[in-house]
Amino acid sequence: MNAHTLALPAGPIAELPALSGTARNLVIAASVVVLHVLVLWALQSGLLRRAVEVLVPAQVLAELIEPPAPQVLPPPPAPNKAPVAKAKTAPSLPPPPMPLAVPDTQPVAAAPVGVTAPPPPAPSLTAPTAPVAALAVAPAAPPAPPAPPRVELPSSNADYLQNPKPQYPGLSKRLGEQGQVIHSVLIGTDGLPVSAQLVKSSGFDRLDQAAYTAVMRWRYVPGKRNGVPTAMSFNVPINWVLE
Repeated sequence: MNAHTLALPAGPIAELPALSGTARNLVIAASVVVLHVLVLWALQSGLLRRAVEVLVPAQVLAELIEPPAPQVLPPPPAPNKAPVAKAKTAPSLPPPPMPLAVPDTQPVAAAPVGVTAPPPPAPSLTAPTAPVAALAVAPAAPPAPPAPPRVELPSSNADYLQNPKPQYPGLSKRLGEQGQVIHSVLIGTDGLPVSAQLVKSSGFDRLDQAAYTAVMRWRYVPGKRNGVPTAMSFNVPINWVLE
């Protein structure tokens, strides 16, 4: 590092001539400028940074080297030992006298000679056999389904009914109308028709109407279910044929 020195005039400072006010201000301003120049030069040259870098580690090392001394605590006082009381020994007693043997004056019964008790019967080794019939019981067969009911359809052909023959319409005869008509007739339990519905038409209204009038005038044998009269529907056909 280069050292810069300022040359001062020889002789005591008191001997400097007195400066005027303007000259004093110039000197102060020049000093301030010189100080600023020196500070800027020190910052640029790194003198101030190196001084800080050197001083700070030294302070940290000084703090790390000098740890606080540990505080020494006095040892705790030893506990007082309680006096142990000695147990009093009981006086030894003399041993009790030994009992004297007394002879038994009762006679002892003599054991029987030549008589042996019979041995107990040996257990049977054969296990009781379970009845084979109980093991071979077949599962019960399911009950048979009920028999279907016996149905008898109504009828209109019985001789005792004496049903009249259907009347052929005269106009249908002259026009040559013919065909088959089928009505579904609901027959009551008394054998009388309740209602009739056309199932098949002959193609002619006069023939269909004449067939309806005939089946509603007839009497029938009522249908039966298991021998009991029951209301049933029955298809009654009527054939219209010209002779």
